[in-house]
Amino acid sequence: MGRALSRRTTRSVISRRGNWSPPASASRRTPRGFALVTALIATIIILALGILVFRLSTQDLKSSAATVGEKKALSAADTGIHRLMQNFDPQATGGLSGFAATDVPVDDVNAPGDQYSIGNPTTPTSGPAFRPMSGYSIGGGQSWGQKCFAVDVTGKNINYGTEVQIGIGLGYGPIEISTMAR
Repeated sequence: MGRALSRRTTRSVISRRGNWSPPASASRRTPRGFALVTALIATIIILALGILVFRLSTQDLKSSAATVGEKKALSAADTGIHRLMQNFDPQATGGLSGFAATDVPVDDVNAPGDQYSIGNPTTPTSGPAFRPMSGYSIGGGQSWGQKCFAVDVTGKNINYGTEVQIGIGLGYGPIEISTMAR
């Protein structure tokens, strides 16, 4: 029994008693490589967080710009509706097609890039063509009311590339709507 059994492999050493011990080269290692790996992982995590914050802020700016553009386009369409209501008279010379307008600037100084367009007023495809108005009946079988029209008004903002279309119903009156001949 004079000979000790020791078997060396590249991975480990088995002592006489059968206990495992790490190879001699493993005990000489230093933690320098561990610090480098830790620094690289921390840098990658910080870089990923920076990219995430940048993308979220960019998306937020894009959605805010789209919202501002849509509000400006809606304001332009609202201006077009008000201008149509101020000037609308289907009995005027030029008829109904005289109210159509395309790309009319709202205000070059206070609202640059805002435009509105007004389509041709037409008789509505659904609903009544005339609406009676209470309080206008004089007697003798006459009925008074409003003639109905359908109009599409479009507001645009060129600077933001946004567009809003609003379909409105417009009434003109009081006009006589009775079918009774006089």
